[in-house]
Order: sequence, then structure tokens, then C-alpha cells
Amino acid sequence: MAQRIDYQQQAPELFKKLVAISMQAAQGGVGATIGHLAEIRASQLNGCAFCVDMHVKQALIHGERPLRIHHLAVWRESPLFSDRERAALAWTEALTQLPPHGVSDELYAKVREQFSEKELTELTYTVMAINAWNRISVAFTSVPGSADKAYGLDKAGLA
Repeated sequence: MAQRIDYQQQAPELFKKLVAISMQAAQGGVGATIGHLAEIRASQLNGCAFCVDMHVKQALIHGERPLRIHHLAVWRESPLFSDRERAALAWTEALTQLPPHGVSDELYAKVREQFSEKELTELTYTVMAINAWNRISVAFTSVPGSADKAYGLDKAGLA
């Protein structure tokens, strides 16, 4: 399947702004590991092959264990994630698949036990950004692996 529209070329200023938001969120206090887990999980839920491919490769390059990546789809049953990571994944899922009545007070309280207000805000921006990327990549059928060389993802060794 070919990409429908080159959205970078069609709206370069908007593309740059979304990149800037993503980069700023990634430098927040929640850390790269949680950021990668959130990006992969949201992309799985949204069915974004391009973003799953990209963020799995990024996570591997940054030292994530392959088994944990495989367990993301079943993180609730897996013993491989910390309480903090579980809270981040629950928050990611709630914001990616917004419940009809919003995010529950129970989930919010559980997540706040693990994250400061600043960290939770930064995690929320990470989830917001990946959901935006997922939507544009799904809409215009971005091809998984097509940007590996440009983004240095060929270093993951997963051609």
C-alpha cells in the first residue's frame, strides 16, 4: 500500500509544530522508557502500523527489552511492568480510547499515586501527540519502515 498524501510536504509548518510538541513532550520528566511504552501502546490501539513500527525500533535502540515490547498487548497480565509503568499504560489507554463518561476519578487517583502533576501533564502531552501522529499516519497510509533511514531507525536492525 502506498502513502496517499505526503502530509509533510502539503503542510510543512503544521508538521514541524507537531514534531516540536512531540520532541518537547519526550524531554519531560516521565522518562524515555515510559514514553516509548505509551507511544507503542497507543499506536497498537489505534491500528497504526507505521507508528508501531517506528516506536518499537526507537525503544529497542534505547535499550528496551524485546520481551517487554511483546508483552505490551497484555500488560495487565504481565509481570514485566512496574506500578508506575502500569499507571502510565492505563492512562494511555484511557486517553486513547476515551470512555463515554471521561476518565474516572479512580483511574486519576491511581495514576496520581505514581506521577506528579507536572509528570502527568507531560505524559498526557505524549499521549496526545502520538494519537495525532496515529491519526495522520492511518489517514494517509504511511508505510511502515519507509522513514527508517531518515530517522536513524535502521540502527535497530529490524529491516
